[in-house]
Amino acid sequence: MIRSLRNLHRLLTIGRVLARHDALFLLEEHLPLTRHLSALLRGGRPPVGTGRPGERLAEALTELGPSFIKLGQALSTRADLLGEEMAADLSGLQDKLPPFPADEARRIIDEELDGGLERHFSSFDDVPVAAASIAQVHFAVTADGREAAVKILRPGVEAKFRQDIDLMYWLAEWAELTMPRLRRLKPVETVKTFEDSVTLEMDLRFEAAAAAELAENFQGDDNFKVPEVDWLRTGRRVLTLERVHGIPVDEVDRLREAGFDPVDILAKAAEAMFNQVFRDGFFHADMHPGNLFIGESGNLIAVDFGIMGRVDKNTRRFLGEMLLGFLSGDYRKVAEVHFAAGYVPADQSIDSFTQACRSIAEPILGRPLHEISIAKLLGQLFQVTETFAMETQPQLLLLQKSMLVAEGVGRILDPHINMWQLAQPLIEGWMRSNLGPEARVKDVVGNVVGSLERLPRLLAETEKTYSMLVGQGLKLHPDTVKSILGDRRRGRPSSAMLAWGLALVLAVLLVLK
Repeated sequence: MIRSLRNLHRLLTIGRVLARHDALFLLEEHLPLTRHLSALLRGGRPPVGTGRPGERLAEALTELGPSFIKLGQALSTRADLLGEEMAADLSGLQDKLPPFPADEARRIIDEELDGGLERHFSSFDDVPVAAASIAQVHFAVTADGREAAVKILRPGVEAKFRQDIDLMYWLAEWAELTMPRLRRLKPVETVKTFEDSVTLEMDLRFEAAAAAELAENFQGDDNFKVPEVDWLRTGRRVLTLERVHGIPVDEVDRLREAGFDPVDILAKAAEAMFNQVFRDGFFHADMHPGNLFIGESGNLIAVDFGIMGRVDKNTRRFLGEMLLGFLSGDYRKVAEVHFAAGYVPADQSIDSFTQACRSIAEPILGRPLHEISIAKLLGQLFQVTETFAMETQPQLLLLQKSMLVAEGVGRILDPHINMWQLAQPLIEGWMRSNLGPEARVKDVVGNVVGSLERLPRLLAETEKTYSMLVGQGLKLHPDTVKSILGDRRRGRPSSAMLAWGLALVLAVLLVLK
């Protein structure tokens, strides 16, 4: 009851902000009286929000604070729910807030690092170079004379986030309870994914680990650089990285003046994106122009590793086969891949889904090569999810957003070249290595070898079980007995009974050997 009252009060405050910006339109489909409710919450005053719906929503979320800014950024990946225009407006949501005082930053460093600021830094710039919803960054020089960028968690942001996430769970639970048609979108699970993502961002040690892993993946690659982590000066609320120097990737005139060829930079960006997604399955999911610089040798330098994405090998294969099907015009293959991956339920029509894939791809792939957007193609594909009862695939949504940002960077560098065209030889080579007959044979052999490697441990455990049975008799907890006999009344053995049966059979075989 207390939780509900607290959340109702918070919801009223949020409703007033949304109404003031004329941003309650998302409720109109489910609540016909939303326009009257909005006017009531504004107290009869006209809305202050202007522009497109997505722009008004972005303004409201910015006013609501850090958690809602992050929520808006997460929603920017959901073109399947909001439409492309609104998702694009939210993707431009600026994660910027006024900086918190320097004495607070110094206090946090003193509390977080053993020995405090004076021991670790010979100088510390009080004016931050960037201030976002969760943290801000100061330049400094370490005690041993190295230039550094110090990221410091915003005071009180963790408690504020916990309060906001509790409200989001409460709303998601009510949505699932009262609107069955939304259950396919898994509101509670979506909030959980969002919570996990932001929780990782609020422990800067995880960001340090992400930077270190990305650096390790690109070790020996002179075209892509990740700042070195200073682990001695890093903790839960403080992250210290090597300070990097470079030209922002979107300042094309400066790049040309410095003697860099934008097409060469674009080729390096395409290769880096390919390597992160297909080769490593671990990618920078926030590679906007503010997080990408060009170093003096022409290499790409990435910063800000708070939002990272992962795609497992099976998902990479699905993505590769899907792209190959689209680019070759084999829409039946695209549909078959979706069904084989389990993304489309088996009771749906594969012929209808093939037709849907064609309707999405032809208008996009029929354009001039430099205008083709693979990210837009994926985004429109996700929009047919409701028609074919496809479940949300969070890892692909984040990837689609990252591809969209990468394409945007590519068009800034040279609007007449498609970055996927530059990466095509790499993608084709990866497909041959990972989707061809040799790769499939290699996988089968690997699975067999893995099973053989586990066999001695399984036999040892079985022999141990047999010795226990012979020496001590069979002693089981009552709950275990119930589990073993669980499905007996329904005429079929439970999984536990099958496991124990297998163990006993193997034990007998060991005795007979």
